[in-house]
Amino acid sequence: MKRILSLSMTILLAASLIAPTALAAKKEGNQLAENASSAILIERDTGAVLYQKNSDQKLPPASMTKIMTMLLIMDAVDKGELKLNEKIRTSEYAASMGGSQIFLEPGEEMTTEQMLRGISIGSANDASVAVAERLAGSEEAFVKKMNEKAKELGLKNTRFQNATGLPVKNHYSTAHDMSIMAKELLKYDLITKFTGTYESFLREGTDKKFWLVNTNRLVKFYPGVDGLKTGFTNEAKYCLTATAKKGNMRVIAVIFGAPSPKERNAQITKMLDYAFSQYTTHPIYKRDIKLGESSISKGSRKTVTGVTSEPISVLTKKGSSAKDFTQKITMKKQLKAPIERGDQIGTLKIMKDNKVIVTSPIVARENVKKANWWELYKRAFGMFSQTK
Repeated sequence: MKRILSLSMTILLAASLIAPTALAAKKEGNQLAENASSAILIERDTGAVLYQKNSDQKLPPASMTKIMTMLLIMDAVDKGELKLNEKIRTSEYAASMGGSQIFLEPGEEMTTEQMLRGISIGSANDASVAVAERLAGSEEAFVKKMNEKAKELGLKNTRFQNATGLPVKNHYSTAHDMSIMAKELLKYDLITKFTGTYESFLREGTDKKFWLVNTNRLVKFYPGVDGLKTGFTNEAKYCLTATAKKGNMRVIAVIFGAPSPKERNAQITKMLDYAFSQYTTHPIYKRDIKLGESSISKGSRKTVTGVTSEPISVLTKKGSSAKDFTQKITMKKQLKAPIERGDQIGTLKIMKDNKVIVTSPIVARENVKKANWWELYKRAFGMFSQTK
């Protein structure tokens, strides 16, 4: 049987806390994103909303769709279901994708890492579909996984019909939902290795060497920007989900429906400047830090380690006074094998004055399979030594 572990600690921070609301930027009105259909600005670790405009309006996301595509790829890599050096074969269907592409040929193979470079830097539709087919068997099955992931993240105003963002009916998202997808993707530090690269090459050493230039020009021209994804169609106009990090603070800014690339980048720049000038992030935990253990019934191991699923911080206004905060760790009870790496087995809450400021899942660090009959037999008779 499992027990609930509750631990309260006092955390001293040299500032007062900012709750995850959009009140902080009220004085700015719509000036940060005046020429956009919708926008949002959040701090990554806390999810605190620093600014928003029409952030729940359903709009076509164009190639920002690939944020979810990349998230499912990184989930699979993290779980060991996909290797970065694994070669992925291109089907005739994947090779037939229009729009942005790296001109994959039917039967051509590239590694997962090369495909990710094509997707994140060059917005490659053909690479997106090739990896989607590898992970789910077909693009249609992969899209089902995309929508399931959106539901898991609590996104109520997002619906995907493809893995690329190419125009199609009933394919939409919102600035708010896109920021949450980006927040989730950015828990994988590796992703910015790709999204933060301005230029790269594919098929090096061949007569088909292909030059990739990042569609997100802010990667080169705004210090600290290292992602994430642009988007454009005639219907969607110019879109961008951008992220930047300065010191301990990472923010995410989303724009839908800007009239030009110049205007899109200018408004993203305003939002980033506003965030870094007004707020400070105070880190508490990095990702994958052990917070506790839970017991498992009928597992190959008797316990599973619970770790942070993402970086944990609190956000404050610059120049505020010191305050006390507490944290509460609650581990689930009555867990049963099998448990997969990344499954939620607990919750971490950061609180101030008994008000929850930050809530984050505690997840399993390792897989725990079901015990076989021989293991259960030996355990029942005290012959099986405890596994930790």
